[in-house]
Amino acid sequence: MGLFDKKSPFQKFSERVADFILVNPKIDEEFLEELEEILITSDIGIETTEYIMEELREKIKKEYIEDPEKVKKALTEIIAGIMDKGDRNKICQETPLVILTIGINGGGKTTSIGKMANIYKNEGKTVMIAAADTFRAAAADQLQIWADRVGVNVVRHEEGSDPAAVIYDAIQSAKSKNIDVLICDTAGRLQNKSNLMKELEKMNKIIGREFPEAFRETLLVLDATTGRNAISQAKAFSEIADITGLILTKLDGTARGGISITIANEFDMAVKYVGVGESLDDLKPFDPMEFAGGIFNE
Repeated sequence: MGLFDKKSPFQKFSERVADFILVNPKIDEEFLEELEEILITSDIGIETTEYIMEELREKIKKEYIEDPEKVKKALTEIIAGIMDKGDRNKICQETPLVILTIGINGGGKTTSIGKMANIYKNEGKTVMIAAADTFRAAAADQLQIWADRVGVNVVRHEEGSDPAAVIYDAIQSAKSKNIDVLICDTAGRLQNKSNLMKELEKMNKIIGREFPEAFRETLLVLDATTGRNAISQAKAFSEIADITGLILTKLDGTARGGISITIANEFDMAVKYVGVGESLDDLKPFDPMEFAGGIFNE
């Protein structure tokens, strides 16, 4: 099953480009300017659009492209190139592994943790979840529901307790039980950035001290439907955490997936997983070419 078997996240964008190409049989400057406008209004930022158009003009010139239909193939290759970060697109497979998930509340963090736990469990790995978002009411309860569905344990404390203490206890438990993958939830209150930064610093210090042999991932969870807000979140979180990759959620029903191209280009962030639905199996490893090809069903 592919990334976008349910519905292309770029459906409207793809249709707009297809319709535009249909009524514009000639590649000239007017054609390219109108195409540029379509990219910008599809949530692909100005800077990224300029880069895409520069690459496209170069391809048209180099490959003597005269057929507007071939422009779609050229765009697919350019976008795949932007999204392809090589091995950085792949999640770490070494164990023991500690994954810190960060991102604002409501972005799909809890569901992504549950789905990741399911992926690792299906691979035959042992998994534990640390409910270190002690700030938000019912955060641990929601994680517990997902953990019960998957069949993994959750380490949790009372609401309002020290998140770093949850991480500490989770590490001790994970080590004593030889757990392969420890997935940690964190608070998403970005409006209080300095507090969040201190929390993350403390957590990282504890992981480094108590579990130095563990491999690490810090994954930023972004909701693709939020458009330009996702860019400001990527910027803000990149200032307070050493992000190793992205999880893009809600790509199944949005025409605003263009935002992912902007973030990959402007912040040099690798996408690791994409969420394409609500069920346990709807978190998919990211494939740059499949992602780009899904735009135009190439």
